[in-house]
Amino acid sequence: MFSSKYQQLQPKERVTIASLKQQGWSVRAMARTLGRPASTISRELARNTCELYGYTSARAQASRDRRRVTARPPARLDPHGILWRVVCSLLDWKWSPQQISCTLKRMWPDDSSMQVSRDDLYRDLRASEDIKSFDTSML
Repeated sequence: MFSSKYQQLQPKERVTIASLKQQGWSVRAMARTLGRPASTISRELARNTCELYGYTSARAQASRDRRRVTARPPARLDPHGILWRVVCSLLDWKWSPQQISCTLKRMWPDDSSMQVSRDDLYRDLRASEDIKSFDTSML
């Protein structure tokens, strides 16, 4: 009945949950209607129901957005920092993230704020809007 790949609840599903909850539907009935496991609906209601307002889709979506932001690790590369400019220069020279990471460790052996791992480089560069200016085939 349910697919094995998990997908986040969508905003329209949260609106449906709010409407069905207001109509007094059970968790299992809501789950059948949405084609989701009852545990997903139960967890959503438990996590996002407020004593004052009950369950509202807008508050639930806002809570989800806040949790998603706080769950992600902060980027090591600040697009306005010196390290970012150094990395961009080395990328312009067609250096690989592995080469950049090793070079930064040699340049600043005692300053961990000026070092970034290869994996952090990949993650931060892919997340950056500025990556469009580089040749992404090397990433």
